[in-house]
Amino acid sequence: MAISHKEVMAGLSPEMRTRVEARTQELIEEEMTLRDLRSVQHLTQKSMAEILGVEQDSVSRMERRADMLLSTMSSYVEAMGGKLCLIAEFPNRRPYAVKLGDLTEKGSTPRRRKATGLRTRAASTTA
Repeated sequence: MAISHKEVMAGLSPEMRTRVEARTQELIEEEMTLRDLRSVQHLTQKSMAEILGVEQDSVSRMERRADMLLSTMSSYVEAMGGKLCLIAEFPNRRPYAVKLGDLTEKGSTPRRRKATGLRTRAASTTA
């Protein structure tokens, strides 16, 4: 027969229960959705919309989005008083903080590289 979480916790010493509860909270705080972050800051979608200068439904869509621009996420986090940091993790190496440019700066979008002469060379060989 399976033992419930409550039964396991009841069998622990008060000190161990405190440690388990603290670690549980740490793990919960390690990964949060944008909605979770907003809730922790005691902000509503309506108040976030006012700060960001958008409609409430835009905040709702942003929170459900699985893929977004870093500048959008940065603006969202900054509106809550935070700062967006990006960490790159590789096998057998320590994590590295990726330095991001000023994401709010105009013209910060990456420029496309000019095409190399491959097309020109290929066209000249077929002629």
